Amino acid sequence: MAELYDRSRPSYPSELVDAVLAFAPPAPAGVEAQRVLEVGPGTGKATVLFADRGVSVVGVEPSADMAALARRNCAGFPCVWIEQSEFERWHPGGAQFEVVICAQAWHWIAPGLRMEKARQALVEHGALALFWNRPLWDACALAAPLREAYAPTVPEFGSTPGPMYPASADPRSSWGDYGRDLDPEHGFAREPIRRYDWLCEYATGEYLELIQTHSDHIVLPERERHALLAAVATVIDGAGGGQITLTYRTYLWLARRL
Repeated sequence: MAELYDRSRPSYPSELVDAVLAFAPPAPAGVEAQRVLEVGPGTGKATVLFADRGVSVVGVEPSADMAALARRNCAGFPCVWIEQSEFERWHPGGAQFEVVICAQAWHWIAPGLRMEKARQALVEHGALALFWNRPLWDACALAAPLREAYAPTVPEFGSTPGPMYPASADPRSSWGDYGRDLDPEHGFAREPIRRYDWLCEYATGEYLELIQTHSDHIVLPERERHALLAAVATVIDGAGGGQITLTYRTYLWLARRL
């Protein structure tokens, strides 16, 4: 699964990286570059973008397979360290950071504790940056035929399907407000949500791999999953000519430690 995730999942807009580092306080005197703590780096999709800006990054990843791939992908950056641990159990050992980031994973971390741990790791007025990619299905030419392809499996997805279900609603409606605890009660002052729209193109096989990295597709019974994949492939090969273009909207929550 780690290899599939690394191959299929999209990256993030470079403008987002610039915005996060500009919002975070500068490195203190005697420290060469800003220090970034990444919660759940996965295979390093966001890690390499930040490391490429010259900052140092410590990534805390619970999955051994994901951590191994992140180390491989970040091998060209001596300023990156990947530690295998659950963030809830990880101890910074006195280290502090100008910014804590989390891409696509904050909702998997225990509420309450995640805020406490992030605040403890940050310097005074340090930044917390959380971001997620979500497709804008209203902007996808294949959304309607894909919804028909999904129709037989709709009951399996329940009332709150994940982001790769080709719904036409606001993409946030199916996954909630994951930035809701960025508030003074938890020691943070939140900025207005920032949004970045960008395009990504997939061939049929690439898109089938992508949707198989999402939990609501993974847990489908095998028979239903195979039937769904075949139906999706038929739509993309037919109506899409073997290609699908998605408009992604990346949501960025920024907050400053009080």
